[in-house]
Amino acid sequence: MLNVPAAVGLLVPMSEGEDGGFHAPTIGEFFPPQVIGEDTFWGLTRINLIGVLMTLVLVVFFVMAFRRPTMIPGRLQNLGEMAVDLVYVNIIDEVMGVKGRRFAPLLVTLFWMILAFNITGIIPLMNIAATAVIGVPLVLALVSYAVFNWAGIKEHGAGTYFKLNLFPPGVPTPIYVLVTPIEFISTFILRPVTLTIRLLANMMSGHLLLVLFFSATSYFLFEASGALKLAAAPSLFMGFAFTLFEVVVALLQAYIFTLLTAVYIDGATSHEH
Repeated sequence: MLNVPAAVGLLVPMSEGEDGGFHAPTIGEFFPPQVIGEDTFWGLTRINLIGVLMTLVLVVFFVMAFRRPTMIPGRLQNLGEMAVDLVYVNIIDEVMGVKGRRFAPLLVTLFWMILAFNITGIIPLMNIAATAVIGVPLVLALVSYAVFNWAGIKEHGAGTYFKLNLFPPGVPTPIYVLVTPIEFISTFILRPVTLTIRLLANMMSGHLLLVLFFSATSYFLFEASGALKLAAAPSLFMGFAFTLFEVVVALLQAYIFTLLTAVYIDGATSHEH
């Protein structure tokens, strides 16, 4: 016979202790054990496998969509073109104009990779975003950091690039004592840090809230007694409400991360400072 609480546990994130009572979600949710290559440096956790799976999904989709492009696109090619145009129109053309087209492979990849990794937080049997552990946001932030600095150095030359960023023209010379350290910290230190923390914090908090509401729903529905069972209804409602909210957050965070990368690249390559 089907075990109802166990079935619910397959479909929603759970956080229960061995004694069967309700336990609030903890930071341990983000450090699952290795399921492949246990106790090795290359071992993969459930979250790593989710990231690998979503990467394969994206690769297969775009390869299949553009494997044999035609003047009159088929359904799959049309979807692929829409996916690329979404980033072209709303980020690249809006922020960088024509010169931004050469960065399209990076920006399109960033947007769809982050969105795919974010959305796993609400997919049954996955229930956690691959971006909810620091490694993924940090690597993506470092890629963004490396590209905008490389683009700026290539455009201006190393000396001019750092001079433009550390000694903005038009500022009185004595004020550089204050301006230069601020520009150095904000441009060369805080940018990758804020990109990482913004994405990580949003995905972590979303997962914790979903676990909290859905595990509380399970507890109230299957283990609580008396009038406490009535609390399952508002808890379930809040769980589904936050699920819909997480869809918006997943899309918004992918957009913000990609948009800021485009803004940083545009600023680094601009001749107007």
